[in-house]
Amino acid sequence: MQTTSLRKGQNTGLLTAPVVLAVSVQGLAADVSALLLGADGRVRSDADLVFYNHPAQDAVSVAGSAVTADLGRVPADVHRVIVVASADPLQRGGVFTRAPLLTITQAGTCVLSFTAPDFTSGETVVLLAELYRRNGGWKIRAVGQGYASGLGGLATDYGVEVEAEPAATSAPLPVQGHRNSASTGPAVDFSKVERLAPGLLSPARQAGKSLVDRGIANRRAAVYLILDHSWYMRELYASFAVQAFAERVLALSTALDDDGSVPVVFSSGRQPFLEEIRLDNYRGRIGQLHTQVDWRRGRLAESMRRAIEHYQESGATDPAFIVTQVGDEPWDKAEVRSLLQNTASLGVFWLFVGFGRGKLAFYKNLNASASATFTNVAFYDASKNPGSVPDERFYAGLVDAFAAWLRH
Repeated sequence: MQTTSLRKGQNTGLLTAPVVLAVSVQGLAADVSALLLGADGRVRSDADLVFYNHPAQDAVSVAGSAVTADLGRVPADVHRVIVVASADPLQRGGVFTRAPLLTITQAGTCVLSFTAPDFTSGETVVLLAELYRRNGGWKIRAVGQGYASGLGGLATDYGVEVEAEPAATSAPLPVQGHRNSASTGPAVDFSKVERLAPGLLSPARQAGKSLVDRGIANRRAAVYLILDHSWYMRELYASFAVQAFAERVLALSTALDDDGSVPVVFSSGRQPFLEEIRLDNYRGRIGQLHTQVDWRRGRLAESMRRAIEHYQESGATDPAFIVTQVGDEPWDKAEVRSLLQNTASLGVFWLFVGFGRGKLAFYKNLNASASATFTNVAFYDASKNPGSVPDERFYAGLVDAFAAWLRH
């Protein structure tokens, strides 16, 4: 039987039978593990982390560099099985650079393989693939998402209680204050991030450093996120690129606002869907929410209005920093321009972040004409794969223009 090579984000069906997922890592000592998740995207108990010290649980087992799942025997309350490779914590400075190779075998025959793009941002753990139930059967999705949190951080984000490792000491960063236009604060205490979302600790620190470097360490802002949910964004949702992007925006918000949440608006159709992503629920949150939204080219202006309404109704006095992810040109350009102009006096800053395969000339050229300059607008091209952009460069792109606007 010919082996099929999966692309990142691609999924395919499996037999309801034992499947072996073997991991091959070059140039790095690594451990392989699995997480069994319920319908809520979290483990049912600590026993759902299957690794070298607990090698079997409910028809899922780990032996060496392979995970075996007997799909016909996995309990009905297990909805997903995640396969993870993590750098050996005893290997000092060990991070992934070359992506692991995953081979999937059923009925004794290798039927699938997957190699994610290489990693460049100091990733110590890689979520390689997920097995998930669909229409009474099982499917596999190639994920290839890297994290810098280590296995302990990833496991904690999915609800596993693990012993906390000693926190690395670092220079103090700004702390979030109450929503007050003149609010400032002492050095940041990342204990909330460390307690609720240890997987975001590293990007949160980098985000805070970006604010320090630009002289706005003690400034506050209400962070919002608008996500494009047009049909051409499907691949980026399926590959977890949008989830990873939202996580990095949430990490930035921890240095600008103290409530540990970011309102999220999905741009799709005339009725924008608003929810929130929080430190205590962020893992897999975008995947859970976006399935409630239709795939269609949305009216961006409607989504922008929804965010503005929420901001005004909240009673916040700090400025609003609205990060708006765009994958293509808007079709309601005149309305978008009008909104940008009308919100300049409301203390609202718009950052359009482009990634995907669409055309983005409208956003790039918003301030190209001297007669149509929007002082509260900027554009950042995050490339087709924002996850490949290192944290330092990513946060510089997010906060450069915002910092200049605050200092103006």
